[in-house]
Amino acid sequence: MLLKYFYDQNLAHASYMVGCQRTGEAIIVDPARDITPYLETAVKEGMRLVGAVDTHIHADYVSGARELAERTDATLYLSDEGDENWKYLFADQYNHKPLKDGDTFMVGNIKFEAMHTPGHTPEHMAYIITDMGGGADRPMGIFTGDFVFVGSVGRPDLLEKAAGVANTAAAGAMQMFASLNRFKELPDYMQVWPGHGAGSACGKGLGAIPSSTVGYEKLFNPMLGYDDIEEFVSALLDGQPEPPTYFAVMKRVNKEGPAVLGGFTMPQEMKTAVLPQIINDGAMIIDTNTLDTFAKAHVPGTINIPTGSLAAWAGWLVDYNKPVYLVAARDEVETAVKILAEIGIDEVAGYFDADSVQAAGLMTESYETGTAVELAEQIKKGEVTLVDVRNQAEWNEGHLPNAKHIMLGTLSKRAGEVVNGHPIVVQCRSGARSAIGASILQAHGAKRVINLAGGYIDWTAAGLPIEP
Repeated sequence: MLLKYFYDQNLAHASYMVGCQRTGEAIIVDPARDITPYLETAVKEGMRLVGAVDTHIHADYVSGARELAERTDATLYLSDEGDENWKYLFADQYNHKPLKDGDTFMVGNIKFEAMHTPGHTPEHMAYIITDMGGGADRPMGIFTGDFVFVGSVGRPDLLEKAAGVANTAAAGAMQMFASLNRFKELPDYMQVWPGHGAGSACGKGLGAIPSSTVGYEKLFNPMLGYDDIEEFVSALLDGQPEPPTYFAVMKRVNKEGPAVLGGFTMPQEMKTAVLPQIINDGAMIIDTNTLDTFAKAHVPGTINIPTGSLAAWAGWLVDYNKPVYLVAARDEVETAVKILAEIGIDEVAGYFDADSVQAAGLMTESYETGTAVELAEQIKKGEVTLVDVRNQAEWNEGHLPNAKHIMLGTLSKRAGEVVNGHPIVVQCRSGARSAIGASILQAHGAKRVINLAGGYIDWTAAGLPIEP
């Protein structure tokens, strides 16, 4: 049996190629939208891609299952559990097999068994595999998707928080409790291959190790240690991170069927002279320069999301109904376009070469940076408006005096609450998210913005006061 691991650091997303070397057939589990790595690996390994399986309707990225079906004629293996709200509406256009709990299918001599594991989503499936070609009569492992992670489990509150469906979080947590009890009955030796690693917003406290075993998770995964369902539900729902606003868009896209790209189309390079007019017309301009570079000089009205942060923050901040342009180095445009496509932003209307924009003299704005010691007195006296852009759990652990809490992902919509002519200090844990926040507030008309370098970490290290 062939097992290949693919990991997208930007989305903390894991996908897998499972192949039968005797028959030369392979399948992709939870494919990313960019299917090029799978196609290239299949050629290298002498495999033919015959299938794609999604563990559930994903909320954090666009699935590549449809792309694989379109370009390779792969059969789609998709959950048929859940009600009409949790069905794949595009599946009938392709060879596909709807699966119920306990259903099996073969990829060469490898058996896949569907295990319905609701909780993260109602239709969620895990897949148990047995290498029958190797003579095994017992399963080797389980692809858990967003059900069981290393050290954590999938969050059940996305339907309520991201899609606004009331009273579903606690019900999902109860379903997760029942699913985990089934998981605990699996043999301890079975390997666990999850769909995400540390940094994913699909759960809290995910481990960075790429795989585990059932036995190890039973011993050390805190969410598998509860026998009381009420205690479990409370613990699971407590402290879940805010779901990005684009999650609701991704649910719809993956349910209805994402556009087939057939590869990524690079946007045209725009002439720098038209940039001011495009900004005046209300388009979103994302500058992918580093935080330090942007702070020193940028075009007024642009917001700063460095390339490495696009996956984390573009979905929060981009209006999917408006054109998006980039200010970026030419050699970074392709990477940025791929990252944006992974979260459903398929069309970048154009890009402006960062060096050309600078040479044209359009980068006329900057913002200040100050240390905790330098800004402490102004913050204490209320001479500046202090905006804390960390998430709710961080805020609850402690915050600076006189701070107003506006989580970064919601800052664009709430900028009017703090842009009032007064100087604004923006603060996060370390100074990175607050730098993005500073760009947002400037783009919304703030005249003087200061990024608190080192953020909460440096503030506490300096022994400055914290409020509970």
